[in-house]
This record gives sequence, C-alpha cells and structure tokens, in this order.
Amino acid sequence: MPDLELYSAAMPECSLATADSFSLVQINFNRDSIAAPRLPEWLRKGKTHFEAVHSLKIELRRKGLHTVCESARCPNIHECFSRGSATFMILGNLCTRGCGFCSVPKASPGKSQFSLDPDEPQHVAEMASEMGLRHVVITSVNRDDLADGGSHHFAETVRKVRAALPQSKVEVLTPDFCGDLTAVARVLDAGPDIFNHNMETVERLYRRVRPQAKYPQSLRVLEFAKKYKPRVLAKSGLMVGLGETVEEVHRLLRDVRCCNTDIATIGQYLQPTRRNLPVADFVPPATFDAYRDYGLSIGFRAVFSGPFVRSSYFADKVSEQASRVDDQ
Repeated sequence: MPDLELYSAAMPECSLATADSFSLVQINFNRDSIAAPRLPEWLRKGKTHFEAVHSLKIELRRKGLHTVCESARCPNIHECFSRGSATFMILGNLCTRGCGFCSVPKASPGKSQFSLDPDEPQHVAEMASEMGLRHVVITSVNRDDLADGGSHHFAETVRKVRAALPQSKVEVLTPDFCGDLTAVARVLDAGPDIFNHNMETVERLYRRVRPQAKYPQSLRVLEFAKKYKPRVLAKSGLMVGLGETVEEVHRLLRDVRCCNTDIATIGQYLQPTRRNLPVADFVPPATFDAYRDYGLSIGFRAVFSGPFVRSSYFADKVSEQASRVDDQ
C-alpha cells in the first residue's frame, strides 16, 4: 500500500461514512424561466440503431448489469451499442450524490435500500467476454454510504475482467472516494491499464455542478494515481457549455496536466432531463479544436475534444493514440 504520509494534505474532505450522517443535496432550478434552446446542427445525431440497443439491453438485464450509457442518457448510446461497446456501471444504479449535470438515479441511504450484488464483478467479466471486448471500461456510482466507497468491489471487478480477458485493456473511471487515497490505491493495485477520474467542470462552477465534490481533492486523486502507478495511463474529462470561460478551461487543463495526467477528454454538456442544469451555451466545433490544440501544446499525450466526446467514447482509440507517444 502507498506511503500516505506524502499525501497528508489529501485526507478525505467528506466522509465515507454512515447513512446517519448522510444528506443528499437537492439542486432546484426555476424551470419555468428556462426555455430549452434548440440544438445547433453540429449537435444533431442522425442514425439510430434501436434493434442493437434493445438486444444489448436484454443481455445486460439478464445479468442484472447497468451501463452509464443508459443511466446517464448518453447521446452516443445508439452508436456505441450498435458497434458492441458499452461502459459498465457497477456498485448498483443508485448514487449517493446529487450532481447537477447527471441523470443517474439518486437516493439517500437513510431513505432507500442500497445494495451491493456480490456476483456483479463476475457478471461484468462474463458480459465483457461474451461481447468480445478488447477494451473494457468500468465506472461506478458514488457509494459514500460504504466505508471503503466501494473500492474493494471495484477492484474485484477489475480482477475478474482481467482473468476473463487477459489480452484486453481495462480502463476504470472512478469516483473520488471522498479523497481516500487508500481506496484509490486499492483499485490501482487490481491492475487497470488506464485510470480515469473526471474533473467535470472548472473550479468556479463546482458548487453548482458538483456540490459534494472538491476541485483540489479531485486533482489530488489524479496526482496520487500517477505517482503510485506511473506506468498506468492517467486520464480526466470535462464538460463545456456550463458557463465557463476559455481561460478557465485552459487553467483546468494546466492543473490536470500538472498532475502528470496523460489524456484529456472535452465534450459538450447536454441537459439529460429537465431536472438537471440547463445548458449555458453550445460550444462550436472550432472551439473544441482550439481546446485540443492547447491541451497538446502543454504536454498531454492525447486530447479528445469535440461536441459528442464523453469519457469512454472511443476509449480504445484514445488510449492507443496516447500509448503510441512512447513508441515515437
């Protein structure tokens, strides 16, 4: 396990504690005063693949599995499911946090029955094997009700997938575990090839977008992950269109790069339901190109930037691009 004395300033800033001390943040908006903006041409998805989506959903439900593609209402779900790709979401389908951008179901442990399926790691490995995945992405809800934040379960899922698909790449997209670096190390010790923790937005907007998270805490998670396992690719993503400025995005990219993070992903925030934060602006493709160029100029191995980019969107191609930097 890591020498956590080096990270004494990074002690948890929230509690992976008990349901008695838990409160779910409720974010309220005046929906009557917000007119839904029309999508610009560059944000209109064309082709749909209902049969492929339906078929994959049946198999996932058969094993009691969830995907972030469904729970977060990803706009790329038809495209990804049609090519046999999905991002597994473990630790159940209820999140203990109330982020303003996210449509994953939320609940308070004091009011809802949270569970942890002990067979979930094996089922994820079986499903990934049946799908023939060469690149497996595993993410999770936040489980602040669990003493370890769900890190043991997360690590076990990685190990099961590794055993079932020894030639495949494994990417994890983890929560912050309330800053518990022992939990982060536990997941890394399971042997993922890529470690992803998303910053999501610029520091000024954290209270509104990620009210139960801390910007410095997420940076410490990224910094620790790269120092603890230098050979693992470190990755982080953010959304734009929430009211941030170009300079704030540049600062975020610099902060993340200072943690020696290898890969950055940047995509357009799209309001998944009326209960979520409204879109502040639709960022044009040229700005995404400029963000990519800036990220590469400050040392990222790969920057995947575009309106429909999400953390796990074409994750295999992005990691291959980043890995090729070592070969050049």
